[in-house]
Amino acid sequence: MNRTLKHLSLACTLSLFCSYNSNAADLQKGTGETDGYKLVWQDLFDNGSLDTAAWNVEVRNDGCGNNELQYYTTENVTVGADNHGNGCLVITAKQEEYGGSHFTSGRVTSQGKVSFCHGKIEASIKLPKTANGLWPAFWLLGEDIKSVSWPACGEIDILEMGHADGIRNNCQDRYFNGACHWGYYENGGYPNYGKSTAYRYSLQDGEFHLFTLYWNNEKVSMYVDQDKYPDVAPYYEMFINDKSSNVSPGNYFHHDFFLLFNLAVGGNFPQLYNKEEISALQQSEAKMYVNFVKVYQKGEDGDFIIYPKSEETSLKQITSTEHSIENNFIYDINGRLLESNYKNSSNNILIIKRDDSSEKIILKK
Repeated sequence: MNRTLKHLSLACTLSLFCSYNSNAADLQKGTGETDGYKLVWQDLFDNGSLDTAAWNVEVRNDGCGNNELQYYTTENVTVGADNHGNGCLVITAKQEEYGGSHFTSGRVTSQGKVSFCHGKIEASIKLPKTANGLWPAFWLLGEDIKSVSWPACGEIDILEMGHADGIRNNCQDRYFNGACHWGYYENGGYPNYGKSTAYRYSLQDGEFHLFTLYWNNEKVSMYVDQDKYPDVAPYYEMFINDKSSNVSPGNYFHHDFFLLFNLAVGGNFPQLYNKEEISALQQSEAKMYVNFVKVYQKGEDGDFIIYPKSEETSLKQITSTEHSIENNFIYDINGRLLESNYKNSSNNILIIKRDDSSEKIILKK
């Protein structure tokens, strides 16, 4: 796997990989660093405002290719507390007239700012009541979407709720799905695989639920509430190792992807296309809360890229004998946590974090 740093700057890596609050991390643990996975990035949404170095707020009313009814605005995306005081990304859907649309809502992406290839990705989400017409989603898109277009960029849907089948069967609060889309259009269609699940309990109960994606060279697997039920079976799995043809999934899921969260109103997924059909927003607004999102990786995983800020700082060059690197948190230039007793066998750029301070150094043999 090519691990070219692309646009990554050491200064940005240092600030974003080494500055998270360990106390907050303890309160928002998720599944943690299991099975060799190391935390490489997270947003705990506890700073009172959206980190624009990591996130874009989209403004659009084009239906997003799905005949959605909402106008996505910046005002519908905030960072604040839920009714229990948990710091969260908050996406609010409203019934209001705006720019020719009857509804407004929010959509955020990390496109061009945070992207990665493979790993364990998870988010803790408190879902709104979707009946009828709301469509919350947590998903990934290929970073190359601008050059190759969709679906050739690849899409991994970790969570979608509000489907028409859930409406018809009166089980919207526990009916959800995972899916993958890839390839290109041919004869009016394209390769995809989705799987819906009527879960054993409600996911719209006013509590946070953890949605986890495992993504490696072989397959993608998705789980709900694995922090509470470690032995739970995946609700979605798909192998992505086949590269035998130009529409095989293995040719579309081994490059950098970025994150998305949104709360759509109406459209193809719920199969509701008129204002009068959207009963979920007739009495009040609806909110989707994201308590945290985390990315873990193993050593064999691919890129993790944070695109640079304009400012950079200089490097300090020292020898390995001038500075002890024992009993410290040590990261490589990709932001991956190394062992604290790491032995430097050749010229490397490492990032040292000790207590609340950090230092960039070049260790020379």
